[in-house]
Parts: sequence; C-alpha cells; structure tokens
Amino acid sequence: MAYTGQSGDYQINFNPYAPTNIGGTGTIFQTLFFYNVVRDTEPTPRLGTDFTWNADGTQLSITLRDGVTWSDGEKFTATDVVFTLDMISKHKGMNSSGYAGRAEAVDDTHVIVAFDRPSFADGPSLLGRTYIVPEHKWKDIADPAVTVVEDPVGTGPYLLEEFKPQAFTLKANPTYWGGEPAVKKVRYLALSGNQAGAAALKAAQIDWQTGPVPDLEDVEKNYPGYRAVVTPVNQIALVTCSSTALGCRGTQTDPAVRQAIYHAIDRTQVNALAFENTGSDISPSFLLPGRDGDLISDELRDRTAPMRSDPAKAQQLLESAGYTKNTDGIYAKDGAPVSLTLSTVAGWTDYITAGDTMAQQLQRAGVKVTLQQVSWNEFVDARDRGNYQMIIDSLNQGPAPDPYYLYNYFYSTAQTAEVGAKPGPNVSRFSDPQVDQALDALKLLNPTDTAARQRHLETIQTRIEQAMPYIPVLTQGTISIYHDAKFTGWPTEKDLYAFPAVWANPDNAEVLLRLKPAGK
Repeated sequence: MAYTGQSGDYQINFNPYAPTNIGGTGTIFQTLFFYNVVRDTEPTPRLGTDFTWNADGTQLSITLRDGVTWSDGEKFTATDVVFTLDMISKHKGMNSSGYAGRAEAVDDTHVIVAFDRPSFADGPSLLGRTYIVPEHKWKDIADPAVTVVEDPVGTGPYLLEEFKPQAFTLKANPTYWGGEPAVKKVRYLALSGNQAGAAALKAAQIDWQTGPVPDLEDVEKNYPGYRAVVTPVNQIALVTCSSTALGCRGTQTDPAVRQAIYHAIDRTQVNALAFENTGSDISPSFLLPGRDGDLISDELRDRTAPMRSDPAKAQQLLESAGYTKNTDGIYAKDGAPVSLTLSTVAGWTDYITAGDTMAQQLQRAGVKVTLQQVSWNEFVDARDRGNYQMIIDSLNQGPAPDPYYLYNYFYSTAQTAEVGAKPGPNVSRFSDPQVDQALDALKLLNPTDTAARQRHLETIQTRIEQAMPYIPVLTQGTISIYHDAKFTGWPTEKDLYAFPAVWANPDNAEVLLRLKPAGK
C-alpha cells in the first residue's frame, strides 16, 4: 500500500506527459536511463544500454536494449523512440526541456539524435526524463499533451490491474525484460489528506508514504516496524503569477511586493510549525546550499534567505516603490491594496500550516494574504492557466544534479506561455532576456567546463534574486516513511540510490524494483 498525498478521489489518466497524470511514469512507461538527482552517479541503463556524444555535442548516439516487448506483446524498437522524440518536438506543452533534436532510427536497436548546435545539456532530459511510448498506440492521438490514457501500454515492470477513484492497483509485469518484480502488487490510495495518511500509518495500513507525520523524531516508537528518511532536495516557494506582459494580474506582479514578502517571512517559525524543523536553508539563487555551495555567486545580496523576518525591510521596499498604508494597515498603491490569495491543496496539512503562518507574518508587514484550499485538479488547472496570484509549491531539481535544469525549467521564456495557455514548467510566466541568453550559452557548453559555465550561472542568480518570481521559503526536507519490517531494500540516508519520495518519478520505480518481502 502506498500513499502519495493524493487528497480526494483519483481521476484516471496514465498519460505520462499530461499535467493530470496520476502515476505509471517509471513503473509502466520507462525512460532510456535512470539519473539519480540525489547522488552524482553514472546513469543506470533502462531501455537504453549505452550512449555517446560526438566531440562537439551535436550528435548523440544511443544503443537500445534488445528483446524488449510492450505489455500488449508488440516489439519495442528504435522507431518507438524516434516517434516519442518527434511527438515531443511537435507539442510545446510536452517539451519541458526545449528539445530541438532530429532523431533517426539506424536499425531496431540504434538511434542517432542530431542537433544544430552543441547540446550536451539535453542529455539527461532526453535520456532520463523522456518516457517512451508505443507508436502503434499513440500515432493517432491528436493532442498527446493532454489526452486521457485509461489503458496504458508500456515496457515497465508494472501493469495497471484496476482503477477506482479511491485507489488504483499496479501488478507485476510477468514479461518485464528485467524479470518479474518481487513486489507483486502496489496499491495507491486516495485519502482525505496528510492526517488521514498518518492515521493509516498508525494502523499499519500503508507501507510507503511521503509527507508529514506527527513526532517525526519518535517515528520508530510511534509506528513500530517503520522507519523514516528525510531528503533535502526540492525547494518550497511561493510561486507568483509574475508577468503583466503575459497576462498576470494583481499586486504580486510588482517585484517590490515579492521582495517585501521575501523579507517578511519568518522561516524559523514556518519550519518549526509546519515542517517539524525538517526544512533547511534556501538560497534566493535556488541553488542547493549543500550540493551547489561552490556555485553560489558572491554578487548575491543574500547567499541564503534570512531565517528571521524583517518587517522594517519589507516596509522600506514597499514605501520606496510608492506604496502607503491604508486605514486597515495594508499597503496600497493607486487604490490597489497588497491583498493576495495564496492557494494550496486541501489536505496538504504542512503547506496549509505554512500558508496560515506566513499570512500572519505578512499581515504584520502590511501585506494581506488569504489562504485558499482547493482540490488537486483545481490547483493544477489554475496553476497551468495562470489563474492565480500565489500558490505554495516546490521546485524540483530536474533530470540530473545540475542547477542548469531547474533554471531552464522554471525561468526560461521558452518554458512559459500567456495566461490562459498551457506553459511548460515555468508557471510563473517569468521572462528575462538576460536569463534566456545565459541559458542559451550554458546549453552550448560541455558540463565539465565549470569555469566557462560559472559566469552564466551567476548572471541567472543575480537576475532571479532581483525579480523573485518564485519567492524562496525553505529547502524541503522531504519525509518518507517506509515499512522496514515488511519489505527490505528501501533507500536510506547511507544508500540513496534514488530519491525515496513515493511520488517521485521515475525514482519510485527504482525503489519498487529493489524491494523484496522480508524473509524472502
């Protein structure tokens, strides 16, 4: 039994490229290789067995695994890989990495991808986050970016056995190329939220959950047979719809307001009240201080965000930008008060507590924030359409342990769209020519050329600290609880062979492949 934090009923969709996807990425649909974002290790072969770049990074040669079949019995070949890559290049909503290659099948087990310019940086996204789909099933889908897939056909270790709104079940694939997994069934539950998840853990009804639990320090005492692992990878942010040019409306579109919010947050209090002190320092550059400390620019005003609030600084920023307090003690400009709605998912108790706490803190700085709880589907729809002012969410690290990918996902103009249209990952609608130029330059460079890359990374850091479309809160200590007495092979802090979050894709498939029932 697994609980991902799903709040409310599931709505079926196993399309790995749709924003409403509920699962199957890694377990049903596979990538060519697996990249571990937690540890800087060599990628693990999956549908691919080997890859090489030419000297200038304009051609990627991929060798595929022979003898693989789709779950409907059809043979997997290089034409499926070429079809998937061509499909992504034709649909912007699916192309989160800005892929611009031309793929060609040399024979059934070899693919060559050609680029017009050096594209080393495309490697981890193409190889590690592109879910290969069967041409014979997908060729007639008109809009694969959003189409609902109810009967998924993949190459992975699991098949869909049953779907109900309250739960869906995956079963082991008996013809999986790597051998049938030892864990024969995985059932994903939909509950009412984190509190229900903790209660299910207490009753030993769940074997794997990612999310907050009471008294984390005593987890082994409170939940006999279970253990916890805390992984600081993703970064919590107040995501703003930031660009008036792309249709965003509200006072959060003013960088001065965003900067004021940044300084008004008491991160120490938020960490204690909402996250059991599992959060850690976050940099306004969105580099991970532990992993990327040597890359953080000396030009930043703050190497890491202040842990205590500074209401005076927030007020100074607002007043310098022309805001004055109204009779309610809220800053306003041209008759528009700094009164914002902050949306989160109902049942996400940690984010709800964090939102409530920050709203109280911001009130003292003259900024009114109203917390709004919505369903997961409403949250995704509002986020993707730009129909929001602020949401609390997290920024992920992309396909490899390199800050380029987070920047390319969340700050590139190529990854956003006008309000009303579906963007890539850049849901804040942020757009900055200097950032785009730096990203273009980084894409041309070999990742091993650290000196040449640094000046472009520093340009991005200083620009995003000034604009702050994503207001940094904390580096999230992602809490995963697992049933150690029932299954062996879980990732631990000493052996993080994958990011151990149950909702992390394709990492969760790597975990399921390692697990074995205890005593077997």
